Amino acid sequence: MSFATTALKDVTFFPYWLDSPDAPAVTPQLVGHTDADLLIVGGGFTGLWAAIQAKEADPGRDVMLIEAGKVAYGASGRPGGIVSTSIMHGLHNAERLFPNDIAELERLGQENMRDLLDTLERHGIDAHPSWGGELTVAIGDAAIPDVEAECALHRKYGHTAELLDRAGVQAEVNSPLFAAACWNRELSGTVNPALLAWGLKRAALDLGVRLHEFTPLEGITRENGVLRVRTHDGSVRARRILLGTNAFAAGDRRIKRRVAGIRDRIICTEPLTEEQLDRVGWNNRQGVYDTRTQLNYMRMTRDNRIIFGGRLTYYYDGTCNTDPAGERIAAPYERLAGAFNRTFPQLDDVRFSHAWSGPIALTTRMAVHFQSYHQGDVVWAGGYSGFGISTSRFGARVGLAKLDGQDLPELKMDFATSMPNRIPPEPFRWIGSKITLYALDTADDKGGWRKAWLRLVQAMGIPLS
Repeated sequence: MSFATTALKDVTFFPYWLDSPDAPAVTPQLVGHTDADLLIVGGGFTGLWAAIQAKEADPGRDVMLIEAGKVAYGASGRPGGIVSTSIMHGLHNAERLFPNDIAELERLGQENMRDLLDTLERHGIDAHPSWGGELTVAIGDAAIPDVEAECALHRKYGHTAELLDRAGVQAEVNSPLFAAACWNRELSGTVNPALLAWGLKRAALDLGVRLHEFTPLEGITRENGVLRVRTHDGSVRARRILLGTNAFAAGDRRIKRRVAGIRDRIICTEPLTEEQLDRVGWNNRQGVYDTRTQLNYMRMTRDNRIIFGGRLTYYYDGTCNTDPAGERIAAPYERLAGAFNRTFPQLDDVRFSHAWSGPIALTTRMAVHFQSYHQGDVVWAGGYSGFGISTSRFGARVGLAKLDGQDLPELKMDFATSMPNRIPPEPFRWIGSKITLYALDTADDKGGWRKAWLRLVQAMGIPLS
């Protein structure tokens, strides 16, 4: 019997983060008709950050937030929980997209993280933070130049980045695959995303935000100059609306023209024993990304579990059900479990307690952008492509400024005045995604046409890392 089969035998198909007695009580659904100065749609990170920032900026503003299900259960309670200063999906992506603005974007990213930490302190939010930094690890000697370039780029823009050789990285995280690493030490690390989202929910309520769960948006119209939002059991008249629906793309059918909802899979071990911890090291508990073509990421939890993720899939039309049936069986996670075993072969006696997937809003930019509707009175903010825990705070701040017509310097920068390219419609989107994801899964082992295909996809303006 294979490692994957044994290790996944008794797994629970539910996010480890959400499987917690700390989950807060659900707020009542909206029933009937009401008014609001600002309506926020979506109870994930973007919506929660927006609600808090709007109320802190203007305590008298009547802010309402509606969430189709439960806060954090759509996507925000499902990621790996690695956070950093980047607001454009990493320095290389920022340099690719906005070479003239990269220095300012890095400054804004560091400012965003400091403000995030200040918010957590002011509101007493314990999201189990661990600020050991982040490691980008080379898988094999051929990838060492990649992490050398990563370190050089971080240092160029003022980061405290350390280049580790094979012995150095193995002393941090013991894996036979890791040949070198770039260790970015400052303002980065890991959090428990569900605890963060639930803490933000409490803070929003304490500030006076009206929050309704199980209140799905069913449509937006303009009647006599006023926006009216229909929900399942009521309606809201609002002056302005911020859509924090990210991969779910709710609010306007045109959002999906530039956003594809893909899913990322994650597995979580049972708590490691002290002896198992000694085998792997990881005393500084950094968040880790590797250089595989289909990258994996990993981190430790407070109770000594390893979270390991990174295998993507796509459902026709970008369907983003919270828990599709295809993700609630062991088969989709077996390849990921195999990657775990190759990364940590010394942990061949561990078992996985949880396995799940979560939706990601993927764009050709792989970074936040904004879409405006209804003469600018409705703004969608999203497209973080999996790096949204901290970037969503920045996206919410700029999205609110755009919605309110503020003279914010950031709104004049290229990232705020442009949008990612359109993505082909179905069925071409589904066909292209299936070929691309298969190539990502197998390129490192089999090469051939797969690498040629991936080069073609990148040449078309669709980044793959």
